[in-house]
Amino acid sequence: MNFTGYDIIFLIFFLILISVFLYINRKNLKRDGWLFLYRTKWGMKKIDRIGKKYKKTLKFLSYVSITCGYFLMGFMLYLFGKMVYLYVAYPAVVRAIKVPPITPLIPYLPQMFKLDFMPPFYFTYWIIIIALIAITHEFAHGIFMRRYGVKIKSTGFGFFPFFLPIFLAAFVEQDEKSMKKSSNFNQMAILSAGTFANILTAILFFGIMCLFFISSFAPAGAQFNTYSYSAVALSSIIGVNEVYLPDPTYTKIISLSKEEGYNEIRTNNKTYLITKEGLENQEKTSSEYLILYENAPAINAELKGAIISVNNIKINGWEELGEQILKYSPGDKITITTIVNKEIKDYEIILGKNPDNPDESYLGIGYAEQKRTGILGKLVQNLSSFKKQHVYYEPEFGAAEFIYDFLWWIAMISLSVALVNMLPMGIFDGGRFFYLTILSLTKSEKKAERWFKISTNFLLLLLLILMVFWVISWIV
Repeated sequence: MNFTGYDIIFLIFFLILISVFLYINRKNLKRDGWLFLYRTKWGMKKIDRIGKKYKKTLKFLSYVSITCGYFLMGFMLYLFGKMVYLYVAYPAVVRAIKVPPITPLIPYLPQMFKLDFMPPFYFTYWIIIIALIAITHEFAHGIFMRRYGVKIKSTGFGFFPFFLPIFLAAFVEQDEKSMKKSSNFNQMAILSAGTFANILTAILFFGIMCLFFISSFAPAGAQFNTYSYSAVALSSIIGVNEVYLPDPTYTKIISLSKEEGYNEIRTNNKTYLITKEGLENQEKTSSEYLILYENAPAINAELKGAIISVNNIKINGWEELGEQILKYSPGDKITITTIVNKEIKDYEIILGKNPDNPDESYLGIGYAEQKRTGILGKLVQNLSSFKKQHVYYEPEFGAAEFIYDFLWWIAMISLSVALVNMLPMGIFDGGRFFYLTILSLTKSEKKAERWFKISTNFLLLLLLILMVFWVISWIV
């Protein structure tokens, strides 16, 4: 049985356990809106002790937390705007993403939508991460409440009655009258403390993830993401799939191409390969040139996956791969072993002649560096620099990949929760935070209330637009 089987058993066991617990303690359950809340006094003494013992430190951290809150709010609004632009301008990209813009993070989400660029998300991950993030988030709220003298009525957890009781949420319930009596600054420090704790959690576990990867994974192959290609002038093309083509145009080339497999595009000197989809995508961006694959050994053998050995000689990266290929002459037959989706496959390939030096052997693969642009893209690129894109890594012990994926999810979900929670909308901490900001600037509750409603309604409208264009992207 693979881990998914054990994970489902654990999910069922957890459901039974939590259902029995809630039934036994049903007298302590109370309905509050969409949630059933189970109120306790857990952790209140510790929250009170920390909040009163480290007043100077917490005062300093209040400024840091509020500043972080403004940064997160601004960054999330920027991301929101970019997302709306993406959904409106690029429906094909939206179809590729597949996931609706409003989707709760549930176990097996990447597996359900076949999001291969994300690691699997098990229930085991989910329940531990939800507990970790919720407890640190609410614990931070509580500590800052006690620092500024806001009374805490209870702690506890909640779940949605319309779903199975795995949808848990933690809370620290403040006394509303006591909260409103506190100054605007104090309230903003309390509100931003939860997201600040999530950011610290994300940073901590990202650092642990990097150190774990460096110590637990080793280079074990060369990745490639493209076959060798050239830019070919449209006017130089004389045939498609053995059909002579005078006066070539995109429309004529596409009409002569077959739906499946590679099409042969001929010029006076060479033959190139390209799929019909590749031709159709280029028709929208260029009118004079075609980007065509070289008629090389790799593409003819349909070589796929990370290259881990050449004639049983282990390959750890691009340098070793280049050295091994150059040991052979054009026309030599070699065996290349690759791994893709944990499956190993052997390819027998006859090496070709290097177009730049006919005396050297030629395989015909390449790696196009995925250089990211924009603030978010550069941030992601810098944060992932500990792992080289063109190198395939293997874990040095069995559970390494499982642990690494778990650490990745903790960091990503912590960051996501911090960002989303600072949206200036009524249901998030960012909503009240935004209201207090306007109130501090204008000294008018009416103006603060009006701008709070405008912000909430505007963001709700953008969410509606996202959903509409997501639906349209699948219909059109």
